Amino acid sequence: MSNRVEALSQATQGMEKSKIQKLEFVRIKWLWERVNDFVIGAVVPLLLLVIWQVSGDLGLFSPSYLPTPLQIAAEFRSLIASGELTQHLSISLQRAVIGFLIGGSIGLLFGFLVGFVQKLEFMLDPSFQMLRMIPHLAIAPLIILWFGFGEVSKIVIIANGAFFPMYIYTFLGIRNVDHKLFEVAKVLNFSKSKQIFRLILPAALPGILLGLRLSVAISWLGLVVAELIGSQEGIGFLINYGKQNSSAELIFVGVIIFAVIGKLVDSLVRWLERRWLSWRDSFQG
Repeated sequence: MSNRVEALSQATQGMEKSKIQKLEFVRIKWLWERVNDFVIGAVVPLLLLVIWQVSGDLGLFSPSYLPTPLQIAAEFRSLIASGELTQHLSISLQRAVIGFLIGGSIGLLFGFLVGFVQKLEFMLDPSFQMLRMIPHLAIAPLIILWFGFGEVSKIVIIANGAFFPMYIYTFLGIRNVDHKLFEVAKVLNFSKSKQIFRLILPAALPGILLGLRLSVAISWLGLVVAELIGSQEGIGFLINYGKQNSSAELIFVGVIIFAVIGKLVDSLVRWLERRWLSWRDSFQG
């Protein structure tokens, strides 16, 4: 009897050990795939940086117009050491977040209302579609005329950009829900609230998340417009200051910051997309 119990215990331990080994193998494989993807994605940028630096060292172009990567890195270090970069970046991020939260929230609300109520679509959607076609640069001077050069005008410009993608894709996400699902809901005797929270919103979530991604991106572009037109602080101000003082290094610093922060925020939204839409079986290439 004791031999049988001991054999069973050993078999159980062997199974657990095998399961742990499999999990470890899956984890290592996942990490290797992520590292491999990163290396593949970094090849082209690194190659371009090397060519750029070598060309500058050989004097193929003037550093006053196109500084080398090392000169730009030196400008980065100078701004970080003085504390200017942290100050300007925090102000820009604060503006972008506030503007996105205001514009994105209003866009989400109107997307739901117009998506659920057809009469509101006839009443509001034509006006929204017309306003959506007005470029940032065209409406920004008018916003500054109304609200001045202070923080309010900058946040309004950012919120204006964040509103339309969130509104459009929320509205389309709701309207593109398969009508057959409503027939199933009727068979299951779903109440109106159950239809909204268990049927419409999960089915519309891919469209809403796409709207969120585009809304974040256009908010960031709106920040660039707002700070370049009139600002005494922020990354856009650094770019303007570099232009006025013919400092190409400073302009590149501002452009790179806008690009890197924009990419990081976009990657965060894509991660949320993968996490919340893990049930979706889509083509991966």
